Amino acid sequence: MIRKILIAEDYESANISVQKTLEDLGGIQADYVFYCDDALLKIQKARQDDEPYDLLITDLSFEEDGQKQHIPDGIVLIDEARKIQPDLKVLVFSVDGKPATIEMLFEKQGIDGYVRKARNDAKEIKSAIKSIEGNQRYYPRHLVQLVKQKNAHKFTDFEITIISLLSQGMRQKDIPSYLKKNKIKPSGLSSIEKHLNHMKEILNFSNNEQLVAYCKDMGIV
Repeated sequence: MIRKILIAEDYESANISVQKTLEDLGGIQADYVFYCDDALLKIQKARQDDEPYDLLITDLSFEEDGQKQHIPDGIVLIDEARKIQPDLKVLVFSVDGKPATIEMLFEKQGIDGYVRKARNDAKEIKSAIKSIEGNQRYYPRHLVQLVKQKNAHKFTDFEITIISLLSQGMRQKDIPSYLKKNKIKPSGLSSIEKHLNHMKEILNFSNNEQLVAYCKDMGIV
């Protein structure tokens, strides 16, 4: 059961909002801090007192305000907190909605849930806590939708090459000469246009810029 939660959030308004959300759930003791260093100290003390936290809710970025901090951000906080309490559950609450960032946190940091700061985020926090309480990971809704979209099309090496060149600023009409020079086939402009149009149609994009931005966010290029 999740009954004791620590909130690490440097924006007072967001901090208060999360506290109010937890109050609505009822039966939860919530402590809050504005700095990562203070969060780690509370986790250490709670562990020493044999009254550990069940869940850490943390932002990813913390603005500098002149007060020197040893722990600069939420990612380092997660790592340090897990050294003290390996079984500590972690829910990230951040404005960052990039799928590549979120997937990295699940894979490398082993977080238990992620909620993006957006409309209806209070409802999502409640859902996330219930999922984590049931030993299930909570993935943000927009990421689930994007993953489904990503799985709708399997990018070929040729397509990734084209998108990578576009992301580097190369004009579409200049790509054929690059492909010919590097002996990559097909290299004709019509083939390039065909592949780009096919990807945009499947992924429901209207221009190359949207396709490139999507592939960057998804970590494809």
